[in-house]
Amino acid sequence: MALLPAEPRILIVKLSSLGDVIHAMPVVADLRARHPGVHVDWVVEPGFAPLVRRVAGIGEVIECAQRRWRKRWWSAEVRREKQQFRERLRAQAYDAVVDLQGLTKSALVVLSARMAPGGLRYALGNRTDGSGWEAPTRWVADRPIEIEPRIHVVDRSRRLCAEAFGTAIDTPPRFGLQAATRPDPARPLMVLVHGTSRDDKLWPETHWIDFGRRRVGEGWHLALPQADAVEAARAARIAAAIGDAHCTLWPKMSLDAIVDRFGAAQAVVGVDSGLSHLAVALDRVHLQLYNFPTSWRTGPQPAHGHHHQLSVESAAAGEPPTLEQVEQAWRQVAP
Repeated sequence: MALLPAEPRILIVKLSSLGDVIHAMPVVADLRARHPGVHVDWVVEPGFAPLVRRVAGIGEVIECAQRRWRKRWWSAEVRREKQQFRERLRAQAYDAVVDLQGLTKSALVVLSARMAPGGLRYALGNRTDGSGWEAPTRWVADRPIEIEPRIHVVDRSRRLCAEAFGTAIDTPPRFGLQAATRPDPARPLMVLVHGTSRDDKLWPETHWIDFGRRRVGEGWHLALPQADAVEAARAARIAAAIGDAHCTLWPKMSLDAIVDRFGAAQAVVGVDSGLSHLAVALDRVHLQLYNFPTSWRTGPQPAHGHHHQLSVESAAAGEPPTLEQVEQAWRQVAP
């Protein structure tokens, strides 16, 4: 375990993606509980920077546009941006740098950070089930930390920091994500997260329609987000079948705006996607629907104190959960 100064400066490197960034958030609250004077900065892709800035206790958010830089690596603009990034990364000396990504691209960021005298670099020292871990992250670290292979992604990051800094992991994870809006008890709002980047994770439209009609009968108003034309068309079909008067189709919007829209919701039901993980971080009543047996790794954690959040997993891999499964789970968490 690291011996840190009274007000240590710690840099977290977690670049992407939406779900992965959300799953890493509880380490900030863990660090603040163990080291009240800690200063925590974070390196992240620009698209997720607005989300990280909303986490309680975060200081500097350093944007690292590696995805975009790779597409135009030869341009003068990219060279200039990279230089500006390196200057920001080295403007502060850190007592510890923690690689929570575990990839070569994050290892390069960790290697470039400026360390305070006696400062150490920490990283995951092995692959865990379902992770995309790459060996260079271990080579760069002063203290690679090995974690049991079968572990939830939230617990993996928390366990790494517990080994490195003596933080506690016997409490429910606290994501610290702050929305500018709160639910209105007079108008119960439920978000239906129907979209995902993989078609094999979708839930049938007929199930969404039947589920939505039942919730409308209970007094809920429904909101359907969309990220592209395909999702917009699906949302429109679902809303038309349920009844447009009972549904709001959200336009495509920034991640910052999405957080505040979610903040106004009492409940979220969604497929395995980044937006569903956002509902967990905002501590909303939540059902997350899995077509594959991976909920143990990324789904809600009712055993960790989040009893109002459940995963609903199909009995057969590759098949969506049945409507009755989801109805039964809803009856367990319904406010």
